[in-house]
Amino acid sequence: MVIKRIDVRLVVLLIVPILLFGCSADNKPEAQEEQQEKQVFKLGHAVNEQHPYHSGAMKFKEIVEKETNGMVEIRLYPNNQLGSGERDMIEGLQLGTVDLVVTSTGPLSGFEKKFILFDFPFLFKDKQHAYRALDGEIGQYVLSLLEEQGIKGLAWYENGFRHLTNSKKEVFVPDDVKGIKLRTMENKVHMGIWTALDAIPTPMAWGEVFTALQLHTVDGQENPIPIIYTQKVYEAQKYLTLTGHVYSPAVLLMSKNQYDSLPEEYREIFLQAAKESGTLERNLITEMENQQVELLEQAGMKVTTPDKEAFLQKTMPVYDTYKDELGQDAGLLDQIINME
Repeated sequence: MVIKRIDVRLVVLLIVPILLFGCSADNKPEAQEEQQEKQVFKLGHAVNEQHPYHSGAMKFKEIVEKETNGMVEIRLYPNNQLGSGERDMIEGLQLGTVDLVVTSTGPLSGFEKKFILFDFPFLFKDKQHAYRALDGEIGQYVLSLLEEQGIKGLAWYENGFRHLTNSKKEVFVPDDVKGIKLRTMENKVHMGIWTALDAIPTPMAWGEVFTALQLHTVDGQENPIPIIYTQKVYEAQKYLTLTGHVYSPAVLLMSKNQYDSLPEEYREIFLQAAKESGTLERNLITEMENQQVELLEQAGMKVTTPDKEAFLQKTMPVYDTYKDELGQDAGLLDQIINME
């Protein structure tokens, strides 16, 4: 029998690639898994999918997911799915049970009292006036104050100018609201406005309002036109009065812990996405306001335009009552009023 010699060099050349492949095969899946681990964030709001809040949230989701190449997923939860109301969801940001929230600013004064700055009656002449204040130094300063509460303000959205609805009568002058039991947010300045007008302000979470209107637990409520229309308030209210008594901003908020945990490049993506989605949301609010007053009339509501100057004069004491609560920032009110 002839035994053939094996060339050791050939064996080595065959074995080494196999060993190298085996090592890389063991390590590669783990590295890929680390690199491709997706982050998922929950974003909630209080209203339904027809409202611009949801459209803005969808735009934010679209931009973030695209710019992070799908490594971040934003899941949307409308209709108070993440809490019993806006205040509850804001608390969720602090507790870590909610990642992002679109909310009106009404409840925020309970977390940072300087937010009452935007709640004073007839403070803004029009939307452009409001945008100059909110998107400028004043608005950014107030947003930054939330960070001490564990909340990061990403961008300003909009709720719109608030108007009165009720089930009892048409309203033209302040005396017409005397004695009307009116749902408000849990906001001392909003409540102070209606107390000055001799109504009966009744704070209530939004999720409870429609039933309360149907059962006449309260006689009326006050909200911007898109809320009145998309939430079908007209099914429980007969009269709409275009008071425009308060401009109500909204804001996209994030848990500060979650924001701080993002890589630097993702933080920039979140901020830019928030800004772009806020512009879209504001535009949609304006479009709806222009269309939906007529739709509300078609739905059976009686629409009146009151004597706004009379309402302004009757609510001026609210400034004296609550201005001092702004402390050293009380001068911001005058800055806003005198803003060009």
